[in-house]
Amino acid sequence: MEEHRMINGVDVDGLAEKIHALQGDPDLARFHFRVSNQWMDGGHNQTTINDFDGVGQRISHQQQFKLDADEPPVLLGHDQGANPVEHLLNALAACLTSSLVYHAAARGIQVEEVESSVEGDLDIQGFMGISDKVRKGYQNIQVNFRVKSDADEETLKELAQFSPVFDTVSNGTKVELKFEKK
Repeated sequence: MEEHRMINGVDVDGLAEKIHALQGDPDLARFHFRVSNQWMDGGHNQTTINDFDGVGQRISHQQQFKLDADEPPVLLGHDQGANPVEHLLNALAACLTSSLVYHAAARGIQVEEVESSVEGDLDIQGFMGISDKVRKGYQNIQVNFRVKSDADEETLKELAQFSPVFDTVSNGTKVELKFEKK
C-alpha cells in the first residue's frame, strides 16, 4: 500500500487528488450544507446536524451533532449554551484555522501550532429595537493568531483568507427568510 505524505495532519497526496478531480469536473465542487433548529424555551434552542450534499452525493456525518444556543442570564437566558453571536465567532475561528492549515499543507508549509482569539463588539440597542441607527450585528471583529511556522505573516494571512466563513462575514451573503404556518 502506498503511503501518503502528511503535512500539518493533512493528507497532501489525497488533497492533490481531490483538486485534480474537481478540476476535471467542477460540478463535484458544489456542496450544500444544512442544519435544523428547534426552539426549546426562552433563548434556548438546539441545532442538529446530520448530513450534507457534496461531490455529487448525500453524505452522512459519522455521528449526529447537536449544538445548544442560549443567552446568558444578563440577557434573560439560562446559559444552556453559547449565544448565537458567540457561535459565529467560533465558526469564524475554526474556519480560519482549518483554511490556514489546509492551504499551508497544499503549499508544503509546515505549521507546528495555531492558536487564535476572536473578539467582537456588538451594541444590543440595534437588536433590542431601541435605535435604528445602531447595527443589529457586530460593529467589528478582531482575530488574533499565534502561529508557530516558518511562513511569514503575509503568507499566513493569505492562507487564512481562503476561509468560506471569513468570506461570508467579510463580504456578506444574501439570506432569504421564508415562513410557513404550522
